Amino acid sequence: MAGHSKWAQIKRTKAVVDAKRGAVFTRLGREISVAARGGADPAGNFQLRTAISKAKAAGVPAANIERAIAKGSGAGAGAQQLEDIRYEGYAPGGVAVLVEALTDNRNRTAAELRLAFSKNGGNLGESGCVGYLFEHRSEVTLVARDAPIDEESLLESLLELEADGYELLDEGAVVHGPFAALESLQDGLRQQGWPVQQWGHHWHPLTSVDIAEADTGAQCLRLLEALEGLDDVRSVSCNLGECPAVD
Repeated sequence: MAGHSKWAQIKRTKAVVDAKRGAVFTRLGREISVAARGGADPAGNFQLRTAISKAKAAGVPAANIERAIAKGSGAGAGAQQLEDIRYEGYAPGGVAVLVEALTDNRNRTAAELRLAFSKNGGNLGESGCVGYLFEHRSEVTLVARDAPIDEESLLESLLELEADGYELLDEGAVVHGPFAALESLQDGLRQQGWPVQQWGHHWHPLTSVDIAEADTGAQCLRLLEALEGLDDVRSVSCNLGECPAVD
């Protein structure tokens, strides 16, 4: 049961603010459109249900979600041109960074990422340069309602499911398991009565890099925030551990 990195903690506290940004809505709309290629009915399309869950958690209006589904399942040329690309690089202090993008223009996206890295003391590397430092796994977030998550009861539930572990949070818990187990894991937790808030695939760092110098830490966080702010970026993962730049 490992703790989240400083960047993961910061992302949680920023979630409400970030959800108001147009870039976040655009990004999530693209994910829904791509997922809707496999069918416009969420009941029969797990990928679409997952994308809609993320959008709702971020506060995306229902009308935006419906438009994105229609664009992806219909004749929307823009949706058909989108493709998933993974980029890898380093932030200041030797922190490994893995970026997932959804783009209709590889050259534009690569140029924007390279500029963000270089302006903030990092460098965009070649494919595979840091990917081995991460594990792509399933994560299901449980939200605490009337009482905190009961750890003993959760452990009993996980013994019956394909889960690798969990992390208790003040606001609930994160259960994680193998990449292919996402649908069965979230379904199983829900059937057992656990309050599932959202679910998805996430890149989990296998090692962490601690930064002792405040200036280096602040520069690293600026790079991560700059990458998160790009329209084509769908997720930013890193192995930043302890960092004095943010309390």
